[in-house]
Amino acid sequence: MARIGGRNVVFAWTVGVFCAAVLVVLAVLTVPLVTTGMGLLGERTDAGPQPAASDGPAQCRDLYPEALWVSLQYAPGVALEQTQDAPVSSASALVEALAPEVRFTCSWSSETGTISTTVGAVGTDAGSIAASALPAQGFSCTERASRTLCARTEGDLVETIEAGDGHWVSTSQNAWHPEQYASRVGNAVFSAG
Repeated sequence: MARIGGRNVVFAWTVGVFCAAVLVVLAVLTVPLVTTGMGLLGERTDAGPQPAASDGPAQCRDLYPEALWVSLQYAPGVALEQTQDAPVSSASALVEALAPEVRFTCSWSSETGTISTTVGAVGTDAGSIAASALPAQGFSCTERASRTLCARTEGDLVETIEAGDGHWVSTSQNAWHPEQYASRVGNAVFSAG
């Protein structure tokens, strides 16, 4: 077999092996980017059992419409912690009396302020109990269908408690007030149930 002038087999093999190594390194480096990208798109990567849609949000990410999620995520100095802590509220006697079964609490902090939202389950009469008890503590309460929403503002602190049909959503916003925050998270819980 005749050789073609100007071709070196050793050089060709060296370049081929180098190119293959570069492709392997690039593939390894893209794995974290792909998983992060899937998370940003709202894909779930856990293999555990998923709650039924009627159960409502199962975690903080499920609680926020996309536009609100993005505005919260990109606030300066933002941090989110999901826990099962009790609701943050000045209405501690009501919280203690109704004893909501906490599903999760989303605690946000940023350079602007803090937000704590708790989602839980309560008795079906919790809305009427809140409407009776909270006005004496400075809350104003309104009813919409089977939901009772009680809200109070004092300086930079805005608190809301929404209950009905066995659902509980309470929010405490201290100096950080994203547009229509309480109504948007309330709708996420009550539209699913």
